[in-house]
Amino acid sequence: MKAAKIIMPTMIAASLTACHHKDLCYEHVHRVDINVVFDWQNALDATAKSMALYMYDTESGEHLRYIFDNNQGGPLSIPFGTYNGLCLNSDDTDWAIIRNEDDINSFEIYTADAEALETTGLSTRTMPRARATEVERVARTPGMIWSDRQDQIYLPETTTNKTITFYPDEDICHYTVDIYDVDNIEAIEGTSLDGTISGMAEGYLHGKKITTDNSVTMPFVMTVDRDNSSLHGEFLTFGECCTTARTHTMTVYMYLDDGSKKYYNFDVTDQVTGAADPRHVHIVIHGLSIPNPLTETGGFIPDVDDWEAVYINLNMNPR
Repeated sequence: MKAAKIIMPTMIAASLTACHHKDLCYEHVHRVDINVVFDWQNALDATAKSMALYMYDTESGEHLRYIFDNNQGGPLSIPFGTYNGLCLNSDDTDWAIIRNEDDINSFEIYTADAEALETTGLSTRTMPRARATEVERVARTPGMIWSDRQDQIYLPETTTNKTITFYPDEDICHYTVDIYDVDNIEAIEGTSLDGTISGMAEGYLHGKKITTDNSVTMPFVMTVDRDNSSLHGEFLTFGECCTTARTHTMTVYMYLDDGSKKYYNFDVTDQVTGAADPRHVHIVIHGLSIPNPLTETGGFIPDVDDWEAVYINLNMNPR
């Protein structure tokens, strides 16, 4: 196995330039050699290709960060002491923003603002929003993260042949949306459209394995299946907020062939909070009527700049 590459922030490196036994040595750090193993028994389908390991000294509070260019682990040389360790994949994480990296209990990953909807290009600052969701930040959906934490890793100066094992599991939730029995689906312009869902957790505290309590709205894309009169979407989220109950409104934005624009709003709170598996949420809606295109002889044509809000009252009808 390849050894880990060591990245030490300047502040951390400076704090470790002297030995713990100051009466014996002042010029170098006493290190111990260990072996790190990432055991994937809790995430057999994981696709992580590289791993980051954060080791937090329980005495000084400082931390070290190591990068493994594989997902199995390898040998590591580390200053002796007692640590709390946090590992997570380091590949395919360009989307991730980390804050509070210096505190394992506050270590959080969240996502940046979503500036525009993907299909329509609508600005998230000016797009119409469902009632009571306007105050939420519109945030990008996350990618995949697998992580694990191990505490009180005791590495005395006499350590030899010690193996530290982490068991990463999945921290991200998979959401799928299916809207069946869409009447007059031919009136929808294009082959895809945009959706959003409100009340999602803004981030994830990996050291505690819980979501944050502040909520955001997250956008996603839906495909138009004219052959089966249905709409389908799937996306990733951090899940629901940890302790604060939120309402989840799903909004679907449609451009119709007659130039009109509608956004359909569905309260899907019960389906989200009542999901059998919170990590895999399936939102199902049966029956959606799209109006027939309006023509000069068929009725009033709305201003193309106007969005019409349509609120659908779901009677919890997934079948």
